[in-house]
Amino acid sequence: MVTGTPPTGTPLEEELRRLAGTVPDPELPVLTLGELGVLRAVHVSAPGRVEVELTPTYTGCPAVEAMAADIERVLHESAGMTEVTVRTVLAPAWSTDDISAEGRRKLTEFGIAPPRTTREIDAASAAREPIPLSLAIRCPHCGSIDTELLSRFSSTACKALRRCVSCREPFDHFKEL
Repeated sequence: MVTGTPPTGTPLEEELRRLAGTVPDPELPVLTLGELGVLRAVHVSAPGRVEVELTPTYTGCPAVEAMAADIERVLHESAGMTEVTVRTVLAPAWSTDDISAEGRRKLTEFGIAPPRTTREIDAASAAREPIPLSLAIRCPHCGSIDTELLSRFSSTACKALRRCVSCREPFDHFKEL
């Protein structure tokens, strides 16, 4: 899992990674790219020149270009970098496990059910025989697990639209990958 991995590199690279990580996600502006876990690495290649590695949430994600442009702008303006190259890397693939604990908290606070972690799914599956086909999604408004799927896709391909049977509120669920 990438989230929580301590930055490795020079103090300048760590500061540039911190700055790039503050960029809001264009589709979910409640999260930063750092909290989303898509920012993989920052390498200074020469004075004023930096390369940033970014992994999209899925191949073909339309937000990658906007993310790259925002990272370039922040590193030009805030760090004085003269040349910023943002490179898309597909391996290792991004997973919803890469979303930080703070990112999950912010999703819930924003009214989006965060994805379950692999650890949560494995624990729930191990507790039952046979393995359930689906696990309950908790309503971010009232906390009920009595929810229903309305649509497999919501405002973005990475979210599903659900409704809580208890409080009747619709909500997005960030799908697990």
